[in-house]
Amino acid sequence: MGYLVGVTALWAFSFSLIGAYLSGQVDSYFAVLVRIVLAALVFLPFLKPRLLANRHKLALMAIGAVQLGLMYIFFYQSFLLLSVPEVLLFTIFTPLYVTLIDDALARRFTPFYLLSAALAVLGAAVIRYKGVDSGFWLGFLVVQGANLCFALGQVAYRHLAVRLDEKVPQYSIFGWFYLGALALVIMAFALFGNPAKLPTTGMQWGVLAWLGLVASGLGYFLWNKGATRVDAGALAIMNNALVPAGLLVNLVLWNRDADLSRLALGGAILLASLAINEWWVRRRRLPVSPLA
Repeated sequence: MGYLVGVTALWAFSFSLIGAYLSGQVDSYFAVLVRIVLAALVFLPFLKPRLLANRHKLALMAIGAVQLGLMYIFFYQSFLLLSVPEVLLFTIFTPLYVTLIDDALARRFTPFYLLSAALAVLGAAVIRYKGVDSGFWLGFLVVQGANLCFALGQVAYRHLAVRLDEKVPQYSIFGWFYLGALALVIMAFALFGNPAKLPTTGMQWGVLAWLGLVASGLGYFLWNKGATRVDAGALAIMNNALVPAGLLVNLVLWNRDADLSRLALGGAILLASLAINEWWVRRRRLPVSPLA
């Protein structure tokens, strides 16, 4: 759980940084490309190809292509259609996707996980709900594409992790994750990128460097590692912890309007959903480990 909490705090800055310095100013495909190139550079020095079977290399590359590459393509496009708070609002459905995909891969159905995820959705909705009209539906669908990719990737990594040799350090094989994402994003930039909208300021390059080296490079490794050490219910709930965290960053650093009473109530509901999920896991005496 500590990995997930730490990465949540780290990623809370990403929404505002993208919205303030990159969205509409830098080509989204180029931003994604730079971010993944930098993330790959963090782990390529540690990559040891002989430690992983070819089928597992391909699986890890496929997970990276979906969870990171395709997700980022959807994610950055959403900022062209929605404001930062609206993107945060529409991410509240990720926990539902996590629980449903996890059950589907395990060929089971766990109603309690769905219930705890729904409670987390309620908490996030309390925090960020505002009425929306038909003009927002395209943005909503784009964000859901990102949510599905992120959910599928982290759940698939949990299931792949139990098939890997426990003696092999994850950092020595995680480079394949970024190589898979990079292969997809290079094709996307070649087909749809706009070379005329490259970064023009030191701040924009600095934001890309932070997002690539830290938020993506360290963030996704630690998040996926944390995902293998908690049950699906806790993982689903932590996906929504970004909502209050992102709002706090907006409030403190960018002085955006935020309803503190909604933030407090929604945060309390999120914490309650996590506590209820942990109580249920302990009651059943299930280990908080992969595929718990």
